[in-house]
Amino acid sequence: MNLFSKHKTLILVMAVVALGVSSCRSYKDLAEVPAPDSKGLVRDTAGNATDTASIATIPWKEYFADSKLQQLISEGLANNPDLKVAVLRIQEAEASLMMANGAKLPSVAVGWQLNHTRLSSGKNGTDVLGYSSSVNQLGFSATWEADLWGKINGQTKIKYAALLNSNENRNLIQTTLIASIAKAYYSLLAYDENLRITKQTVITLQKSAETMQSLMTAGQQNAAAVEQSKALLYSTQLSIPALETQIRQQEDALCVLLGRKPGAVERASIADETVAPRLSYGVPAGMLARRPDVKQAELSLRSAYSAVDVAKASFYPSFTISSASLGFAGGFTDFFKPANIAANIVAGLTQPLFTKNQLKGNLKIAKAQQEEALLTFQKAVLTAGQEVSDILFGYQSSLSKNETRGKQIESLVKSVDYTQELLKAGEASYTEVLSAQRDLLSAQLNQVNDKLEQLTYGVNLYKALGGGVR
Repeated sequence: MNLFSKHKTLILVMAVVALGVSSCRSYKDLAEVPAPDSKGLVRDTAGNATDTASIATIPWKEYFADSKLQQLISEGLANNPDLKVAVLRIQEAEASLMMANGAKLPSVAVGWQLNHTRLSSGKNGTDVLGYSSSVNQLGFSATWEADLWGKINGQTKIKYAALLNSNENRNLIQTTLIASIAKAYYSLLAYDENLRITKQTVITLQKSAETMQSLMTAGQQNAAAVEQSKALLYSTQLSIPALETQIRQQEDALCVLLGRKPGAVERASIADETVAPRLSYGVPAGMLARRPDVKQAELSLRSAYSAVDVAKASFYPSFTISSASLGFAGGFTDFFKPANIAANIVAGLTQPLFTKNQLKGNLKIAKAQQEEALLTFQKAVLTAGQEVSDILFGYQSSLSKNETRGKQIESLVKSVDYTQELLKAGEASYTEVLSAQRDLLSAQLNQVNDKLEQLTYGVNLYKALGGGVR
């Protein structure tokens, strides 16, 4: 019995430690969430239901073959402010997780304390504050809460899910940044090509106006034909400053994405860019596994499950060691002698009884937030399917225009040549010539826009599938 009394403090501490250790589980074991129904997620996928290949698995340096675009993307990934902020938020989440993990361990401190007391106890109270005593304390102190019900571990899981979420946020910003740079680059190439075509058309219209002037001098045309041809020339020339302004603004916008000051951007030609005849997207389940926004919604749902567990654990008793110390205590004389070694432990078991419905309210809030996170997750899955479905259909529809657009331009080129010959022979009116020239310019510009549209679809699908993380 004496032996137990002598070591009961040590036995109590060991028992609490054993309970705490047994209750600890890995914070990385996040709760499982309902698997999304990916069947039929992408519309009209019967022909590609078993094709697991996806462009999202291609590293961005391989997917974007243009070396100048690769350089711009690399610059953007190194200097873009939004991406740098995302990296800092990852560091913040890592620090929060480290703090949450630290809550599982005792809080230990070393300190010194001096208690000095003076008393008045002389005869008839004449010795005022004449007696004094001093007690020194030097040693280690600790506080700790045993995680008997997994409350602290659940809070750590929430922080761990937040860390993973911040990583996915960085991935989302990176894929979005890569897509934005690529689309801005392709738009710049399209503006360049539109400007080239317009300037080339201006040269053609100048020659046409000169021809009209010569025909009028020869008495074969009237002044109206000359002025109409000049008007078409002038209206085409007026579109050049607008295109040059668009080019400059697009360059500056691209520079902002790159994290650099406004200026010129080195680039290739849109004629050098190739459009794939088919884009592989894989199976819907694989698509969901790679999309950062879907993974973020899933992590938020897992975090919500842990929050419910924490709210439930708050109803159970908490065992805490509010003060535990080991060191030396006594007067200044022979302070470090074994006889002055002192130990102290204060432990408590607290069971919530009347908490003004706070615990019940917290549990209801946690459950509601869990349902909210589940609905958000389901919506993210549906949105992913919608995006991929719309992009695939739009891409194929755009590709179907290529052959017809080529035939249209070929016919309009012939029409311009024929009407000009007929005009000289007096068998066609000047309005037919001007109409053919106007239609040809419009078709050529539309052909450039068609290619830009297809390149943009390719970028959008790459992003929608979660590509660009590697």
